[in-house]
Amino acid sequence: MKSTVLEVVSFLLDKVFFLASFKLFSVTAEENKVAASYDVTCFRRGDLLEVPRTLFVHFGIYLGDDRVAHMMPDILPVLSDDRSLIQKVVTNKRLILGVLTKVASIRVDTVEDFAYGGSIIINHMDHGFRNKPLPNEEVARRAEKLVGATPYSLLWNNCEHFVTYCRYGTPVSFQTDKFCEIVKMVIRDQRSVLASALLGLASVLCLGLGPSTTLPSVLIPFTLWMVS
Repeated sequence: MKSTVLEVVSFLLDKVFFLASFKLFSVTAEENKVAASYDVTCFRRGDLLEVPRTLFVHFGIYLGDDRVAHMMPDILPVLSDDRSLIQKVVTNKRLILGVLTKVASIRVDTVEDFAYGGSIIINHMDHGFRNKPLPNEEVARRAEKLVGATPYSLLWNNCEHFVTYCRYGTPVSFQTDKFCEIVKMVIRDQRSVLASALLGLASVLCLGLGPSTTLPSVLIPFTLWMVS
């Protein structure tokens, strides 16, 4: 258990330092996308595409003709009606603000824009998912029917829920399930007090948050541990 808690602390601190170095409201320049080329001939319509990213794994459904349907949190549709502007690649700033405001859309982008410079894994979930995949054409049609605005929840309705519903008929997110299990395991252990204290201290030092903001990050896990 000790090593597990230390791993969780290390993971959380790593993400805090990442966010601290991320200039969320900077207007000097957008994030630079890593140039990459993709051989779309190896994709079939209805394939589940998976792209590992910094904070999460992103998922989409290949529709054919270099098009991918995927769910993306995005604040811009709330701020503008300009379709040509909204259709541009969703940057990290738009994405994070979309997560915070729970605004998203299931949109269609090119494979290059979907991957955003990352490597693509094809149908990786087929080996571990309990349900057998639906026929590829049915998968693609499900994805196409869902294109448009949709509510977003980091835990209950994200891009993984979208693709698992389309391909397997059941909306599931293994990423969030694993995260919730780790959180429950940590808050039941006394050492979680130390973890939350370190996270709160890192928030004050790196993000400039006040004690009144970070105090809940210490008290809530401690209270949950006391009543568990």
